[in-house]
Formats: sequence, structure tokens, C-alpha cells
Amino acid sequence: MIISLLGYMGSGKSHISKLLSSKLNFKLIDLDKEIIKRNNCSISEIFQKKGEVFFRKQEREALEEVLATEQNAILSLGGGTPVYYNNMDVINQNSISIYLSANIPTLTQRLYKQKDKRPLIANISDEALPEFIAKHLFERNPFYRKAQFMVSTDEKTPEEIVDEIIHLLPIR
Repeated sequence: MIISLLGYMGSGKSHISKLLSSKLNFKLIDLDKEIIKRNNCSISEIFQKKGEVFFRKQEREALEEVLATEQNAILSLGGGTPVYYNNMDVINQNSISIYLSANIPTLTQRLYKQKDKRPLIANISDEALPEFIAKHLFERNPFYRKAQFMVSTDEKTPEEIVDEIIHLLPIR
């Protein structure tokens, strides 16, 4: 079984995937890290040197490979992964998909602290960040909502989120 965690940046995919993989004793796979390994450079460098179209093709290839070859894994997806090609269909057909949702104030609060590590928002002023997140989330939500399950991460501890996910799974 592969459990795919999706959601907007700052929704907690990386942190929750680590805790979930540890609790279930499943392999942890971060799709962005797979792409970094394949290209031997950072996501920012890929975007700068080869562009977003190249990145999205690499992302799709890595996604298909992981879903076809892995078992008992937690797959942490990039925030944009569900939006491109028919990635959500592929994710839903080959894994249990869980949308980690968070509201705009929660995402803004988390992302203020991470702006320098996030190429998409690095050059956006603090004042403009909530509006950027709201617009972006509005565009991506139709894709995120195709997930088989949705778990809100607002005002919950990481442990509560992990327990909620485990209760959704067809294993005990």
C-alpha cells in the first residue's frame, strides 16, 4: 500500500509523512527529493536552469516510477504535483490519497517562517503573502479535493493528524 499525502506548501506534508512512516514502519519517499536525486541539483536550480515544464515532466516520471515500484510507502508530494497532467487520477488509482488541508491564516503563519526556503514565495512581501496563498489555493483546490480523504491540519498536533490518518486506512 502507498499512502500519498498532498496539499499546499506549509500544510505539513513533510513533517506528517515522517511521523506516519515511522508509526506504520513504511518507507518514506519525498517526491521532490527523488527529483533532486535524479537531476543532481535543487528544485530551485531546476526551475532556474531548465524551467517549470522540464520540472513537471521530471515530477511526472518520478511519480509514475514510485507508484509502479514501491510498496508500503508514504509518498509526500510536491504542492503542485496534483495540478499537472492527470496526476491526481494516477495518484488515486495507485495509492490512498490524503489531502492535508489548512486554512489561509494557518498557511500564512507557517510560510512566513519558511519564505527563504520556498522559491515560489521567496520574493513575495509579507503583506502580499496571504492574498497570494488565497489565490493559489483557490486555483489548486479543485485538484486537491479529488483526493480520497481530506484531513484538516488546523489547530491539531502532528500526532493528532497522524492518528486521524491511520484511522482512515484499511489496516489496523
